[in-house]
Amino acid sequence: MIEPNAQPARALRVLVADDERNIRATLAICLEGLACEVRQAATGEAALEALRLEPFDLAFLDLKLGAESGLDLLPRLLAERPGLDVVMITAYATFDTAVEAVRRGARDYLPKPFSPAQIGSVVERAAQRRALEQRLLDLQARLAEAAPETTLETASPRMRATLDLLGRAATSEAAVLLRGENGTGKGVLARALHALSHRRERPFVTVNCPTLSEELLASELFGHARGAFTGAVKDQPGRVEGAEGGTVFLDEISEIPPSLQAKLLRFLQEKRFERVGENRTRTADVRIVAATNRDLDAEVKAGRFREDLLYRLDVVELVVPSLRQRPEDLLPLARRFVAFFARAEGRPTPELSGAAERVLAAYPWPGNVRELRNAMERALIVSPGQVIEPESFPERIAGQGAPAPALGGDFTAEEIEREHVLRVLARAPSQEEAARILGLDASTLWRKKKKWGR
Repeated sequence: MIEPNAQPARALRVLVADDERNIRATLAICLEGLACEVRQAATGEAALEALRLEPFDLAFLDLKLGAESGLDLLPRLLAERPGLDVVMITAYATFDTAVEAVRRGARDYLPKPFSPAQIGSVVERAAQRRALEQRLLDLQARLAEAAPETTLETASPRMRATLDLLGRAATSEAAVLLRGENGTGKGVLARALHALSHRRERPFVTVNCPTLSEELLASELFGHARGAFTGAVKDQPGRVEGAEGGTVFLDEISEIPPSLQAKLLRFLQEKRFERVGENRTRTADVRIVAATNRDLDAEVKAGRFREDLLYRLDVVELVVPSLRQRPEDLLPLARRFVAFFARAEGRPTPELSGAAERVLAAYPWPGNVRELRNAMERALIVSPGQVIEPESFPERIAGQGAPAPALGGDFTAEEIEREHVLRVLARAPSQEEAARILGLDASTLWRKKKKWGR
């Protein structure tokens, strides 16, 4: 609870909208004792006018403002100030009105009479949310300096919902499972989750599960003893020990073999493990964050993934939308990539022509943000002028005017194969992973790329 004499970094600005003068005065005294800046409004129009003049953080809104309905006023307040925390207050509390208030966007519901302790709890939660928002903004600024794909800015309602849940999950110790297609930025969000958590001063360690054999993956995670296998010439701690106090990010968790799944489940349950080839039980305090581009529920049904492990990993699920599902972000991301690469080359930032923007908007982006990044880097390299035209993009993107080869259409088998192979290459993190997905050896894939001028 916030103590009356506590001084937050920035005082919360609070609006009290109630038609009863005594209620407004009592709330104002209590809130000012919690170091809040308070404004009062006796009518709905006065509340709206106050929001137009000042950026409030929190509003207490009476369910009945004289002849006005607080429920009807609520959406108007939120339209005037998106992100405002609104707490409905009423002497006529019912379950139905509470549900309706939350459905219309209220953050909380407080029946009259309420105590100073209840008001303090509401203010404390609002202050925590504002602090978290500020940390997100600071994190965004730091990430943007490193690489543009790490941006957490978004105009997409789906992505905003994901980031909102990420912010709330960051303050907990729960295991988090990130689901989404390749290239959507699951690794970026895993780092953001760590950076927003109380573990942020401790290590963030990534383990790429598909790249290692079962024995090496077990060693990578939990370490090994000298002589545990060929080449194990000394005792070696694993990533779990190296991340003590921090976060371990397991990328593509679906690729973990069954025997190692059991060891991981035990670690999640007990925080205990053994190094490969060693009987000594060790402990580690780390948070596990996992990611997958597969349907783990289907993997469980197929017997390839343990159901109990899925439940342990999936305490909080964050679904990362594909680029196709967040079209509002496509062109802002493209421009951000262009500006980033132009700055790296020390040249003025080119603009995207209208035709280039239309081509980008028409393309389905199977490789998501990663594919968009690569396309913008290529465009900047091949386009010496100050306007980027469609011909600066790879053919699969620039040729959006013509229909792409599709199964059952009037296309040759080679055209269908070429389209499929290039799309897999666009979204796969490496050529080796693309070859694995396609069921080809690396040399065959290399010859196909050479044949198609890629």
